[in-house]
Amino acid sequence: MDKHIMCIDLKSFFASVECIDRGLDPFTTPLVVASKREGSNGAITLAVAPYLKKQGLPSRIRLYEIPKNIKYFIVPPRMKLYVKKSKEVVSIYANFISLDDIHIYSIDECFLDVTNYLKFYKMSDIELAKKILQAIKDKTGLTATCGIGPNLFLAKVAMDTEAKKNNDGIAKWTFEDVEAKLWHIAPLSKVWGIGPRMEKRLNALNIYSLKDLALYDTQKLKAKFGVLGIELHNHALGIDNSEIKDFKTEAKEKSISESQVLFRDYYAPDIYVIIREITENLCRRLRTNNFITKTIYLHITYSKEYQSSFSHHVTLDTATDFPLIIYNNLKLIFDKYYENLPIRKVGIAFSSLSLNNYQQLDMFNNIEDKEKDSNLLKTVDMIKDTFGKNSILKASSLLDASTAKERNHMLGGHHE
Repeated sequence: MDKHIMCIDLKSFFASVECIDRGLDPFTTPLVVASKREGSNGAITLAVAPYLKKQGLPSRIRLYEIPKNIKYFIVPPRMKLYVKKSKEVVSIYANFISLDDIHIYSIDECFLDVTNYLKFYKMSDIELAKKILQAIKDKTGLTATCGIGPNLFLAKVAMDTEAKKNNDGIAKWTFEDVEAKLWHIAPLSKVWGIGPRMEKRLNALNIYSLKDLALYDTQKLKAKFGVLGIELHNHALGIDNSEIKDFKTEAKEKSISESQVLFRDYYAPDIYVIIREITENLCRRLRTNNFITKTIYLHITYSKEYQSSFSHHVTLDTATDFPLIIYNNLKLIFDKYYENLPIRKVGIAFSSLSLNNYQQLDMFNNIEDKEKDSNLLKTVDMIKDTFGKNSILKASSLLDASTAKERNHMLGGHHE
């Protein structure tokens, strides 16, 4: 059965949300979202309104690089508002199809499998897309674009390369469009899943287009890139066997997790601050529920243009709830696999949870020291519960790289 996959993106999401919240039209307002924490003219914009995009400004640009003849005003980012609006849009999708058929790809982008709903609505996929985009507009004021395809890859590329240019914001690709449309996209880094680094590696093999990639010897690609080489070749042919249900696997055991979408590019060593803050949040949840963990996971997602990520885990010798032990192991994972690319999302998970009703004795650690550390952590937890999360902060939380203080404030972790 042919699939009908939609990839829906909210146009200039952050800037549009800011405009609409102020009663302004995103398409006539010269608004820029930039963090004042990063300085003045050296700050990088988080987003620019569609009005400024029409004047040639990219979404991310340093303020001093904006031409002097372009007038604009700056507003600071408001994470809590963006998360709220994103949830509103997902609830609109859920009014049309089941959450099981929705994959939230990012704060402003989702995949929808509408295959089993077209007969129910007695609509084509294009007609249903128009209805969904209109519902988003009517209920939130946001403008969205939609790519439609027989799989996630073609839907995403149709949205990225064509839908944004069409008047109705919709583009549908089928397998028949592969040679006419997909093969002629250039440069390669414009294609979902191929970043600048991979583009250079492919160029070194005289591969400059998806057509070149599709016609290249599969075995040579596999020898050069492993399983990724086969995936690249399949994508060049318009083939993508992944499904939304692949992202819906249930954890087989108790686990806790936390992820953070970053509102600017992070590199090492700044990202260590974020990893540590998330680790400490999760360890606090462990202590609150009297759990300890033995298996820890780290997931790093690079900036959108690189369409790349890595995810690895390690099983500890002894279950624990101590932040420093867990952080040091997560840092080892990160240092081993990090490729020096800009990071936009960090996810950490703890599994193999068990009740903290015993103490593991070993020759190298003093039990009295452990008890002191544990009591100190519990005291800090008590103070934060009483006076708010910002009542006690590590010195690292005052660094520019930290998001703890700001997130605690915006997400209600403070007391007036």
